[in-house]
Amino acid sequence: MRIGTLKTSYAADEALFDTPTQRVLLVLLALGAIAFPFVASPYWLFLACLCAINVASATGLNLLTGYTGLVSLGQAAFMSVGAYTVAVLEIRLGTPFLLNLLIGAGLAAMIGILVGIPSLKVKGLYLAIATIAASVILHFLFAHWSLTGESRGLSMPPARLFGLTLDQPFSLYWLIMPVTCLMVLGAANLLRTRIGRAFIAIRDRDISAEVLGIPLLRYKLTSFAISSFYAGLAGGLWAYFFRVVTPESFPLVNSIFYLAAIIVGGMGTILGGILGAVFMTLVPELLKFVANWATPIYPDALAALAPVRTIVFGGLIVGFLIFEPRGLAEIWRRLRRFFHLWPFRT
Repeated sequence: MRIGTLKTSYAADEALFDTPTQRVLLVLLALGAIAFPFVASPYWLFLACLCAINVASATGLNLLTGYTGLVSLGQAAFMSVGAYTVAVLEIRLGTPFLLNLLIGAGLAAMIGILVGIPSLKVKGLYLAIATIAASVILHFLFAHWSLTGESRGLSMPPARLFGLTLDQPFSLYWLIMPVTCLMVLGAANLLRTRIGRAFIAIRDRDISAEVLGIPLLRYKLTSFAISSFYAGLAGGLWAYFFRVVTPESFPLVNSIFYLAAIIVGGMGTILGGILGAVFMTLVPELLKFVANWATPIYPDALAALAPVRTIVFGGLIVGFLIFEPRGLAEIWRRLRRFFHLWPFRT
């Protein structure tokens, strides 16, 4: 009966994938991701790309809220910064798309630092309100600035790589999925560094962390910068994916969506951000399926989809907070423990 994994070195203890089973599963997952676009329909490729974008943004928010304990409702606004920056650079200058993504993410990070300054004095609900205020300001700016197309928004050309035009779900998959994987791996490795340990210390008890010599302002602003960088990069991917950016593309409800994703998935875990983002992205598709199935019985089922979606999102948040605060990641861990001990479990 397996009772654990013996680790005989510091390198083994710090390994990101520390068992042969995990490494085999990682290889199988990578092979599956490579084969997926060759067998999937455009609809499923669309969903896969959308899930990957949401995973990237949710991972950034998880670093800020789940690991540092700073509540933010501005993730969608930071995504809009990345999206608009990419669109303006692509239309006005025609610079390479990878450079556009990095510039958009960097600008989002700088704005995130400005928004994060109040985090030294306020936290919790008050900090969330401050991020909402920043979201309103950015929305107003994008909706009234001629450079960003005002309320009409911007339509942008597709990304190009080595002479290839990335304008279909199949080709965009090879842009979005690798970038998202690198972002997730980067976040996982960041948490094993001094910066990641400082984030967790601030989340658990910021006063004690300061007494221990952790400069709160530096690390809080670092957390905001990294989270906003992730959001800006996700927003840039979003812009290349949909190729239309308007002020209504990133409403406040999207920020609530990402907060719901990390709550449902499990705050303070990288896996939770992934599971939560994928789950919350697929819930509306499941509701559409149910609505189409119910249309012969209730003709207005599709019209009722929007309010039902909001109710379902709210119900999921409340349900997980009450019955499983650690989210889907904890459910996954329980399943793993069960099968590790099976059939000897009593």
